[in-house]
Amino acid sequence: MALMITEDCVACGVCLPECPVEAISEGDIYEINPDTCVECKGHFDEPKCAEVCPTDACVPA
Repeated sequence: MALMITEDCVACGVCLPECPVEAISEGDIYEINPDTCVECKGHFDEPKCAEVCPTDACVPA
């Protein structure tokens, strides 16, 4: 399973450098590629994008 970024995203960019597999890309709002996202398994205990997001826009898909 992957995470997704909801319309609550304010495109602040704090999630972008946190992704260990570079699954996040810029747009009007940021997006997570579900084919690439590993929910940080094997890298961190919790998904880093969700951990740092100020609007809680990174959620399970």
